[in-house]
Amino acid sequence: MSAQSLPVINGSNGHSAQRRVIVCAGTGCVASGSYKVFQALVEQVRAAGIAVSTEFRPEDKSGAMRLNKSGCQGFCQMGPLVTVLPENLLYIKVRVEDVAEIVSETLVGGRVVERLLYVDAATKKRCRGVAEIPFYQRQQRFVLRSCGTIDPECIEEYVHQGGYAAAKNAFLQMTPEQICQEITRSGLRGRGGGGFPTGRKWEAARMQPEGKKYVICNADEGDPGAFMNRSVMEGNPHSVLEGLMIAARAIGADETLIYVRTEYPLAVQRMRTAVKDAEGRGFLGASAFGSGRPLRCEVMEGAGAFVCGEETAMIASIEGQRGMPRPKPPFPAQSGLWGKPTIINNVETLAHSVRIINEGAEQFRKLGTAASPGTKTFALTGHVANTGLVEVPFGTTLREVVFDIGGGITDRRGKVTRDGFKAVQIGGPSGGCLTRAHFDLPLDYDSLRGAGAMVGSGGLVAMNNKTCMVAIARFFMDFTQRESCGKCVLCREGTRQMLALLDDIIEGRATGETLELLQNLASAVQKGSLCGLGKTAPNPVLSKLRHFREEYDAHVFHKHCPSGQCKALAKPSIDPAKCKGCTACARKCPVNAIKGEKKQVHTIDQALCIKCGVCADTCKFEAVIGV
Repeated sequence: MSAQSLPVINGSNGHSAQRRVIVCAGTGCVASGSYKVFQALVEQVRAAGIAVSTEFRPEDKSGAMRLNKSGCQGFCQMGPLVTVLPENLLYIKVRVEDVAEIVSETLVGGRVVERLLYVDAATKKRCRGVAEIPFYQRQQRFVLRSCGTIDPECIEEYVHQGGYAAAKNAFLQMTPEQICQEITRSGLRGRGGGGFPTGRKWEAARMQPEGKKYVICNADEGDPGAFMNRSVMEGNPHSVLEGLMIAARAIGADETLIYVRTEYPLAVQRMRTAVKDAEGRGFLGASAFGSGRPLRCEVMEGAGAFVCGEETAMIASIEGQRGMPRPKPPFPAQSGLWGKPTIINNVETLAHSVRIINEGAEQFRKLGTAASPGTKTFALTGHVANTGLVEVPFGTTLREVVFDIGGGITDRRGKVTRDGFKAVQIGGPSGGCLTRAHFDLPLDYDSLRGAGAMVGSGGLVAMNNKTCMVAIARFFMDFTQRESCGKCVLCREGTRQMLALLDDIIEGRATGETLELLQNLASAVQKGSLCGLGKTAPNPVLSKLRHFREEYDAHVFHKHCPSGQCKALAKPSIDPAKCKGCTACARKCPVNAIKGEKKQVHTIDQALCIKCGVCADTCKFEAVIGV
């Protein structure tokens, strides 16, 4: 049976609540075809004779169904996503071909299309919506709360939900001192990586006697696998702009700038639309909120360099120079853009400041830990059942994020495995790895620093036991080496030599001296580099040397990759105890290196084998080993 009746859901006035259909239009769902799904819904809903509006009209009493696009709803693995309200249904992996059934069964017939519901892998239960899906149940979403519901390009809807009330209060009711004090009391720390107290940064800039000051939003998110800032800008750009305005009022700035990664075209477009609409409403301009205080905002596309995420390199890029860091002090709060006091805050940090001004510091501190209050967004990717964007309080454990929210670790075929966990890389190329020993480690700034890792911007890559940790270290070193600005010798040449040493290890040329040199060189780069990129570049190598030294030793001394991922060291063979003689691997082998009769144990001719791994991917019995 494909459908079942929906319950009648009433609004607070006793009448049927307005029907609403929301199509996720975050980058992930857009790439999977959500725009086409949206257009098909518009056409087929109208063809069915249903009154529908694609615009936000709070005064509309006609009862017409509203159909709108939203930002990222977080459950990226399952997109395109379609939400039906007030029934709170969530349909997953919706294609254009599914639209007719959604219209006829749900929107006209009042029945659930069961085949489009999410099925929980653990319980096999079909989940009707967010309230029943473990991925959402375990989260506490504040920064992301509106990203999956409101139209990100509609300022009216944001204002209708209380948007810009905090900024208006900051401009008309609060003094800069009061704003800085409230942010300081909240304990808000920068969500861009270092975790510096936001209130202290704002206060330092506020105290500067210089009349001209700037605020910059750092939206140059460059970590591999990270997409938190992008999703907030795409899903709720006005929250970022409002936080920027609060920061400007706090330090006395009349000019702000949003520095967005140029590879984020949708975020750039939505931020520019938000600025234009805020200007049209008088929130920005010659007299912000009618306060008599001018405030302007510009959206600038970044230079596409990872190093420009470092605040002094970003300032250089904005000034038209090559994006390269400079020594500190002076800090930007003292002398930043054009030599004027400047504060730079991450997208998520600014979005949090809106809630703090609206609800108060004490309310904000109710979540998280004493030293790391509030929530943090993470981009959960890698070998995990449910990839996507999550938001949890600081202090949530690694086990909860990976297994309760992420649904567990998957094998090479995408199936959830009970004992497949190996490690998590947290904090991107500047971070470190966490192992089974860290399952119950609370994810906060201080705990992670003690474990040799860092929160970073929030990238979290889960890895199964078929992952080669030496190859992963090389992947991140390759990234940081290419992204080095080249200003200081230790970073420019040190990362290049570390990459060469890692190549020697995975290609079978290394000796014991290689490991010693790698360790010493990593320590030198860490201590002597000028900026944060260079100082943290060795972190992935050092953390994996600490936690997975036996893998390095196997590569160096036994010329063997335990995970079978390093082709130069691979020695594929077939386990006679597992081989069924089905011939599937032999049929798929591109070089005919597998020999054996049907129903007989097969063998691999090492002279012909090109170590491509096709045989291992093909074998259903996991009989191929060493690759």
